Amino acid sequence: MTAPTRDVPHTGTPGSGLVVESLGVTLTGRPVDVVDDIDLVLRPGEVIGLVGESGSGKTTVGTSLLGYSRAGAFISSGKVLIEGRDVLAMPWREVRQLRGEEIAYMPQDPASALNPSIRIGKQIVELLELRGIGTAASRLQGARDGLAEVGLPNDDEFLKRYAHQLSGGQVQRVALAMAFLPKPKVLVLDEPTTGLDVTTQRMVLDTMAELCRTHGVSALYVTHDLAVVANIADRVAVMYAGQIAELGPRDTVFSNPLHPYTRALLDSIPHLSQARALKGIPGRTPAPGARPEGCRFNDRCAFAIDQCRQQVPALRAVASDHEVRCIRAEEIGTWDIHRGTVPDAAPDRTRDVILSVEGLNVFYGRTQVVHDVTFDLAKGEVVALVGESGSGKTTISRSVGGLHKDWTGTLSFEGRELANSARQRIAEDRRRIQYIFQNPYLSLNPRLTIEQIIKRPMELFGIAKGKQATDRVLELMDQVALGPTMLTYQASRLSGGERQRVAIARALAAEPDVIVCDEITSALDVSVQGSIVALLDGLRRERGISMLFVTHNLALVRSIAVRVEILQQGRVVEAGSVVQVMETPREEYTRKLLSNSPRVD
Repeated sequence: MTAPTRDVPHTGTPGSGLVVESLGVTLTGRPVDVVDDIDLVLRPGEVIGLVGESGSGKTTVGTSLLGYSRAGAFISSGKVLIEGRDVLAMPWREVRQLRGEEIAYMPQDPASALNPSIRIGKQIVELLELRGIGTAASRLQGARDGLAEVGLPNDDEFLKRYAHQLSGGQVQRVALAMAFLPKPKVLVLDEPTTGLDVTTQRMVLDTMAELCRTHGVSALYVTHDLAVVANIADRVAVMYAGQIAELGPRDTVFSNPLHPYTRALLDSIPHLSQARALKGIPGRTPAPGARPEGCRFNDRCAFAIDQCRQQVPALRAVASDHEVRCIRAEEIGTWDIHRGTVPDAAPDRTRDVILSVEGLNVFYGRTQVVHDVTFDLAKGEVVALVGESGSGKTTISRSVGGLHKDWTGTLSFEGRELANSARQRIAEDRRRIQYIFQNPYLSLNPRLTIEQIIKRPMELFGIAKGKQATDRVLELMDQVALGPTMLTYQASRLSGGERQRVAIARALAAEPDVIVCDEITSALDVSVQGSIVALLDGLRRERGISMLFVTHNLALVRSIAVRVEILQQGRVVEAGSVVQVMETPREEYTRKLLSNSPRVD
């Protein structure tokens, strides 16, 4: 582990921190548990990482600590004790006062929690006024002190900014400052760094950990990113299908995981130090009401026996500070974090260049954002574009895809120059260069069925129609591990990982030679990310598809790419084979990105 040792006062008494006892959340109108049998102790100054796949119940547990449940569900059992007082038994007026004052919540998208029409300084002052903190004269200084504590400017110019005038990392830290100003005892963080580049993420995480340590705040950190948890948490709770599957100290869980599900998650994580054959966990997290009998993981578990399908396991102690919900925990053998390692991609193989970028300069109005970028992409090759937010990665990829037309330089495809805009390119070039967008929730038409979405490129480019097109859709859905029952579904019925698979199938429907992947795994849990990467790597090997892979995840680059272009403020500052750049970086900026990247190995 790379995280520093932290001195945390582990009192573990009900009168300090927060204690969760037998928490259960049930769907309204029918006796179906969303989460159940949740027991946790959050100690002052301690960070607990709550991890698991999408649909495991992490956010439901996090919001329950504030006495809140989403529409269609209610907290049906248990206690949430803060200094001996049960939050779930309080009158709603007391709960409302407690939220933000004693138990603070930081959402996945803090920008949605900030009022876009009110300046930052005024929002913080209003928060202090609402909580009765300070006097009218002292609140402005309190706002300045809060911003300084999270490493942000606190001058008049910054206080007068609106949320849209801040970077993603600045918005996160403003939200963090607002959460800490009332001096809460407990902080719930719901995926607060998803989508941030590694430098900004490290800054936010370090700030959060320091504030928790300084103020003795108990923190529950909800995330799907196990690499982040490996660097920030004191203890780790692994959730699956509404229950805690494993709970223990961070180092114990990462070095000696005893639940097959924990091991499967760790097998899905890319490593900075070596390439890995990434893979997802077969199957999917069962929804409430559709969970199997016995152990809820038994239908996806390689170690399951008949007893696992018949007996409901309890969360039991295997050591004084380590608990696991598995009847075979002591029988499944040892585990090695380095298993799954594969040789790095050979950088000196013969290359047949299919796409060439020379002297690319890109503009937004009069502002130049990309400067003289040159690189190429060979057939069956993956080239990664890496850098902080604002470095120009997506702008370059959109220019290649013909989605941004204000650029100069040369883009050549098989030796032919491409027009700036996709509308100006011939249909064959549009077909052969396909783009997969970052956000799977916004890239699919919500009114169309999955069949219609995937079939559209075939009709547009004259590849197939009618029954032939439907048969091809079924083939593509099978390739991306989606069942035929989803043909008539609309996107709203699918998870984020399933939507991204549909987006990949839609791109493949055009029979492309180049796919531009724009941060396509940034919002996905590690298991889905592993399965998506395995799918793309299989397509590259079997069909010779080339990929331009935009990401801020350097560990993922090690496992998927052959070459990497490191970007800073619109310029390539370092380029070469993945092995060369990641093991012997020449530039300080590259070394900074590597040092800020969370790692588990």
